[in-house]
Amino acid sequence: MTERITTIDLLRHGAPCLLLATLLFSHAATAAITVTDDRSKRITLPQPATRIIGLTPHLTELVFAAGAGGKLAGVSAYSDYPAGARQLPVIGDYSKIDLERVALLKPDLILAWISGNPRGDVERLEQLGFKVLALEPRKLDDIARHLLLIGELAGTGYEATCAASQYRNQIRLLESKYRARQPVTVFYEIWHQPLMAIGQAHLVSRAIELCGGRNVFADLTGLTPTVSMESLLARNPQAIVASGALNEREARLAPWREMKQLEAVRQAKVFYLNADTLHRATPRMAQGIGDLCEKLDQVRRKRP
Repeated sequence: MTERITTIDLLRHGAPCLLLATLLFSHAATAAITVTDDRSKRITLPQPATRIIGLTPHLTELVFAAGAGGKLAGVSAYSDYPAGARQLPVIGDYSKIDLERVALLKPDLILAWISGNPRGDVERLEQLGFKVLALEPRKLDDIARHLLLIGELAGTGYEATCAASQYRNQIRLLESKYRARQPVTVFYEIWHQPLMAIGQAHLVSRAIELCGGRNVFADLTGLTPTVSMESLLARNPQAIVASGALNEREARLAPWREMKQLEAVRQAKVFYLNADTLHRATPRMAQGIGDLCEKLDQVRRKRP
């Protein structure tokens, strides 16, 4: 039996962007477009989408990266990248969607975040007859896969293929450079009050692993478990990484300087990174991972 070679398979093996685009369009169907989302649900459009709504900032950014920014009809609050996203109508934030506003914009495709958007809102949108592509990034490869899905549904397969290929090449280079380096134990503070870590399933935990790091709370279930200072002291990481808006840097780092019981604090290995490039599952995450890997390399260079 002949095995079917998919676009994602070709990306994984580094096929050139132009070749991928040629293959993509030479087999493009002229009829309806059907894809499967991360709920294992089949989504069918009679033709490429022309009015798209993204229900989170990272989904909005993915649409632009896939070459379909001009087809966006609405976005969620805090959709600030690229600059063009700031000019689009806002339909609420990731935790509460204005269903009436969505209906007025008449989208033919809505992108939802499975673990971020309220399930009831997504189900209500589907009950109203809207097509919803629900996505959940759990592996770094998923960013490329999501670009391809969006590109297929939006009719921007060439742009999406090129963006996915470029992203995957960046991740491959980072992995070859850092993954096999001396391990560094890491506490990643995703929030400070209450103190919250990341579990093994979180995408940033995958990024830490790629950088040769070890998430000290990888054994915990859930994406962002709340942890105690006592449990952090017991695990005593070699590096502490906090993240958020760049203008919050000093406020977020100041409390850590008093925690001299922690090795990372004593060794001045408490770092702050831009959450936009590390928390949003978009091609910019390659930049955020590169920044994270460099911070962990600073810990290695400090060792005797």
